[in-house]
Amino acid sequence: MNYDVLVIGSGPGGYVAAIRAAQLGMKVGVVEKESLGGICLNWGCIPTKSLLKSAQAYEYAKHAADYGVSISGEVKPDFGAMIGRSRGVAEGMSKGIQFLFKKNKIEVISGFGKLTGKGSVEVTGEDGKKNSYTAKHIILATGARSRELPNLKQDGKNIIGYRQAMNLPKQPKSMVVVGSGAIGSEFAYFYQSIGTDVTLVEFLPNVVPNEDEEVSKTLERSFKKMKMKVMVDSSVESVDTSGDLCKVTIKTKKGEEKVEAEIVLSAIGIAANIENIGLEEVGITVDKGKIKVDDYYRTNVEGVYAIGDIVHGPALAHVASAEAITCVEKIAGLNPHPVDYGNIPGCTYTSPEVSSVGMTEKQAKEAGYEIKVGKFPYSASGKASAAGQKDGFVKLIFDAKYGELLGAHMIGGNVTEMIAELVVAKRLEITGHELIKSIHPHPTMSEAIMEAAAAAYDEVIHL
Repeated sequence: MNYDVLVIGSGPGGYVAAIRAAQLGMKVGVVEKESLGGICLNWGCIPTKSLLKSAQAYEYAKHAADYGVSISGEVKPDFGAMIGRSRGVAEGMSKGIQFLFKKNKIEVISGFGKLTGKGSVEVTGEDGKKNSYTAKHIILATGARSRELPNLKQDGKNIIGYRQAMNLPKQPKSMVVVGSGAIGSEFAYFYQSIGTDVTLVEFLPNVVPNEDEEVSKTLERSFKKMKMKVMVDSSVESVDTSGDLCKVTIKTKKGEEKVEAEIVLSAIGIAANIENIGLEEVGITVDKGKIKVDDYYRTNVEGVYAIGDIVHGPALAHVASAEAITCVEKIAGLNPHPVDYGNIPGCTYTSPEVSSVGMTEKQAKEAGYEIKVGKFPYSASGKASAAGQKDGFVKLIFDAKYGELLGAHMIGGNVTEMIAELVVAKRLEITGHELIKSIHPHPTMSEAIMEAAAAAYDEVIHL
């Protein structure tokens, strides 16, 4: 055998699996057809956060006078420089993975990997040359790509996916963003904040539709305050790209509406990269476009595992990493706990930020819980006022019988950093009263968590 573990794909599932396997004393190889770090580091999580930071810096500069700072001359966004910075950040992170692989003696095999039989993988290099490798354990971590609808085919120029949206040659004057999940909302916010005229179209009744309804409504108001056009309960029926501008036909409850824009960004989800990787050849079971696995990511074929966006569960980088560690530790003979999919934090890096974990209020009621709900607005937070970020709130949902935290939903400054406290609280089955009695530092945004818990039990001080 060439390797103990051979990983196909080096995103936040693949590279974490490789490093953990190496830490546990295994000989590890990683097959990667493009850049180390996968979509997340190169075209997803990391470079988008760089763009959003640039947008935030521009917003601060525009409103510097609100903070008692005088800036002479016009403040303008430099789109090319923003894109350049984003690419530089991504390249730096990818080099960081190279360093970690070298440190952990992980071998990188460049090319496209395909299962060819029990314990064997064929890798096709850029030059078309094929080489075969063997391993006791093969982990598939091939990730996903932007999903396409039949009436919204991406041409990479007029109708684009998230990848092109991060590398446009010039800033568009107008854009239609289709889909308001985390990817769609983040790009809609970024482009609107730097001066592009954005129309955001969402098929469901609320933007960020997986979030608690109150959070969704607050983010929609924030978008509209930016002069973004938000269309919910709407669907893009067709796009005519024959002219200088894209003519987008949108079906709404009131009838059809036509919107013209330079660019249409399709952000209607992702599709798993499971084609041509040998699944059919070795007989791996696929269900609804995802590879079927057990709690430890074993497929129905012995010695083959799958993690990340190609299996069930939320398609998030931190989920892929958690799955990777669980998978590898099981291979090594340890006894890891299965991933708890009811305690996965979700974050959307708009401004205001959005984060959540666990059940929404609606879901908790539908599950039959008698609940206590506590809500604390940022307008009552001293730190939020001082920061000039008074929009938002923290909302906590508790089981009325036992006091257990069922869900947490936040919108406002810094909430993507604050959600981890509630993930830990939920994991440890902390009660509302234990949260109230855990002293939070003042002045901080995180005090709003303690205050929201107190509000659920009619003990809130600052409301």
